[in-house]
Amino acid sequence: MQLLDGKNDVAYDVVYNIRNEVIMTRYALNLPNSLKRDAERLAKEQGVSLNQFILWSVAEKVGGLLQDLDDPNFPNVTYRRGASGTPTPVLRGTGIRIQTIVIAFEDGSSAEIAEDYDLTKAQVEEALSFYEAHRGEIDAFIQADAALEPKNE
Repeated sequence: MQLLDGKNDVAYDVVYNIRNEVIMTRYALNLPNSLKRDAERLAKEQGVSLNQFILWSVAEKVGGLLQDLDDPNFPNVTYRRGASGTPTPVLRGTGIRIQTIVIAFEDGSSAEIAEDYDLTKAQVEEALSFYEAHRGEIDAFIQADAALEPKNE
């Protein structure tokens, strides 16, 4: 699949469009009451408005489909573009990077990580399994982040 440049009218790249202040479009959305309640609860837990949560959720899904990066063996892991524009694997619906879980696992158990990050143990285990299957990619993200940290001398 060809990656889109964000300038093409056919695609919508949230990072590109927000940075360049592209005009937003209104879209009426009918949701089942139970889905709206769940979305409101999750938005509150994330500390964002319902509108921002829905935008984030749709952008995450559309971005993943456009880039065709998701690994079907790991349905709870998707890719999201960060501030750098680089697609980064995250736990779907949480924004928590896989590398964050991997680093936390060095000092804790799956159960501790699940409690610390308000995740299920299954989510943590899937993140760790994703790491095992994509070790080179995740290790590169961890090394890049470590290179940005100030050196204590």
